[in-house]
Amino acid sequence: MYVIATAGHVDHGKSTLVRALTGIEPDRWAEERRRGMTIDLGFAWTTLPSGRCLAFVDVPGHERFVTNMLAGLGPVPAVMFVLAADQGWQAQSQEHWEAIEALGVERGLLVVTRCDLMDPALAVEEARERIPSWPVVTVSGATGEGLADLRRGLDLLVSSLPPPDPRAPVRLWIDRAFTITGAGTVVTGTLAAGTLRAGDTLVLDGERVRVKAVQVTGEPVDEVTATARVAVNLRGVERDRVLRGTTLLTPDAWIETGVVDARLDGWPPPREAVLHMGSASVPVRIRPFSDRTRAARLTLARALPLRVGDRALLRCSGRPITSVLVLDVRPPELRRRGAAAERAAQLAPFAVPAAQLAPFAVPEHHGGQAREPASRVPDAATVLSWRGVVRRSELAAMGCDPAGLDVPGAGDWMVDPASWASLAERLRAVVAEQPGIPVDAARTVLGLPARDLVEALVESCPPLHVSDGRIDGEGVPADVVGAVERLRAELAGAPYLAPEAARLPELGLGRRAVALAARAGMVLRLADGVVLLPGADTEAARLLAKLPQPFTASDARAALQTNRRVVIPLLEHLDRLHLTRRIDDRLRVVVDRERHDD
Repeated sequence: MYVIATAGHVDHGKSTLVRALTGIEPDRWAEERRRGMTIDLGFAWTTLPSGRCLAFVDVPGHERFVTNMLAGLGPVPAVMFVLAADQGWQAQSQEHWEAIEALGVERGLLVVTRCDLMDPALAVEEARERIPSWPVVTVSGATGEGLADLRRGLDLLVSSLPPPDPRAPVRLWIDRAFTITGAGTVVTGTLAAGTLRAGDTLVLDGERVRVKAVQVTGEPVDEVTATARVAVNLRGVERDRVLRGTTLLTPDAWIETGVVDARLDGWPPPREAVLHMGSASVPVRIRPFSDRTRAARLTLARALPLRVGDRALLRCSGRPITSVLVLDVRPPELRRRGAAAERAAQLAPFAVPAAQLAPFAVPEHHGGQAREPASRVPDAATVLSWRGVVRRSELAAMGCDPAGLDVPGAGDWMVDPASWASLAERLRAVVAEQPGIPVDAARTVLGLPARDLVEALVESCPPLHVSDGRIDGEGVPADVVGAVERLRAELAGAPYLAPEAARLPELGLGRRAVALAARAGMVLRLADGVVLLPGADTEAARLLAKLPQPFTASDARAALQTNRRVVIPLLEHLDRLHLTRRIDDRLRVVVDRERHDD
């Protein structure tokens, strides 16, 4: 099946044409038929001369029902644009065409109708000035003149449409919902990609629901692939849960986001507008990044399942329609000074008008291949460079195909090569300062989301290695190992009461032995003559997290049952590891206190 939408000014004969082509009445409401004016979306289908099945989404043309029109136009790949020969290009002709351009619908057929009332030549010429590349057919819905040519034109149109991916995850924008006695809730929409089956589990408003049955052109089917108009019977879902603009989604394949960074083709943008995407219409707040680019941050009134590269549009009273190209669906927060300017620079290669693109360098990606500026959409390598660390599955859900991206990482995690090099340098510095640091402590210091990443990073940094959950360096002589064991026995009852400096040589821990043991991660050297066992710092942070916050050095000394000679360098060490943070000359707090709680 193929699906296209109608478009054009009110009373130009869109519904009449659909009715003549299909034999189906697209106006579903009695009021529509009484007034002779489409108010809401209508649906009909026919078989073309080639045998292809074509479904129509018939949209209203009146300016009061533009939201309904956009709900039908949003998910379709092509348009039949209708223009009346006796009226020519009108206000809603222009608004519908602006919406088509904003949504990036490139394929269509221009149909000049009512040719029985007036010679179509003038209307064709007028339309050609605005739509020069689409083929034109002249018809009369009333007499049937030209309908055969129209059917052939529609056949050529749909044969030129790129085939959708049947393996793509489903995102069904719901445009209608109703109940059927004995069946329950039924929703309809245009399946633009993927495959839908009876028995599938999908996500509706964050909750998983089961597909009870599927219909296409009024007939039950076990399975349907895009593109198609579908009716989906949902098991156990109340009708009032489903509104136009909600979606049925393949689980774990989409990111429902309330904040996106995007390129806007209308500039300057309003501060507030309505975003139209699929069948949804959502109020948004708009924050432009810079007058040098057309990048802006959109904050949505409710989350939508969006991907990088999605096309949408903005409407605001008194302003032209603005095209929206989604550039990032998980943008960073803009809290620190200069963050907005940094973000604008990142987005510039994809958000600067083409004529101004030259001053901005398009980033080179891994393998030395530069991104083609014509596409103007961030790819997986670009988004990874923005994020530093991200899951492969999350990149895919964002709309960035990670296939073929050869980068460091572990498991599902991927790391930008530049970030990986920086992390490796930081890890060597941390281990040099605190040999034997536990892997989990190193993960905290480096800000990595998974232990596996630390272990993979260690493997890339010889001679570092993981032993008994700690990151060690080079080997240690046997006499030093024995000295450390004697230290361990001495600290068994009081782990924070470090031996006096004069006592260390008696244990076999002279300067050289302490240096070797510290480099191997066998001891924690806080200062000259102050030595504890590895892991004492992270355990201290856990114990200090239980104190009322903030706390003083005296509070820490009492909690750890030690003395000032040990507690001062220990607290300074915790500050350097970002496990604690100084508030003033006296007070500290434990960073991310919840992480250290039992």
